[in-house]
Amino acid sequence: MIKHLLVPVDGSELAERAMQAGIELAKQLDASITAFIAEPPSPPPSDSHNAMRYAREMEQHNQATAEHAKGVLSGFERRAVAAGVRFSGVHAQAYQIDDAIADTAREQGCDLIVMVTHGRGPFGELLFGSLTKRVMARSALPLLVLH
Repeated sequence: MIKHLLVPVDGSELAERAMQAGIELAKQLDASITAFIAEPPSPPPSDSHNAMRYAREMEQHNQATAEHAKGVLSGFERRAVAAGVRFSGVHAQAYQIDDAIADTAREQGCDLIVMVTHGRGPFGELLFGSLTKRVMARSALPLLVLH
C-alpha cells in the first residue's frame, strides 16, 4: 500500500505538474507527501578568488538557494494543506541530484517517487541526460513518471 510519496520539485513550470499530480494521488490514497528540492552547492573558487571573497560568495549563494527552496516548498505546502494532504518539505544541496532524490526517498521512508520528465527524446537525452532514468537506476522504489 502506498502511503508516502516523494515529489522532487525545482520551482519550474514542469514541476507544477508533479505538485498537482502528487497532491491528487495523495488525496486518493490517503497518503502523505514529502517534497524535495535539491540546489547546487556553491561552485569551487577559481584561482583569482581570495578566501574572504569566496566565503562571502558562498554565503550569498547558500542564502539565495535556501530562499528559493523555502519559497518553492512553502508554495507546495500551501496547496497540499489546502487539499487536506499531510506534507513535509526537505531541502538539500547536492551535485548529484539523482542520488539525492533516491537517498531522500529512502531516508524519509517513502514508498513511491512521483517525477515529471521533459521528454526530450533520444537526442535530448544524449545531450542532457535523463534525471528520471538515473533516479530509476538508483532507487528500488516504484517511480511514477509524468510527461
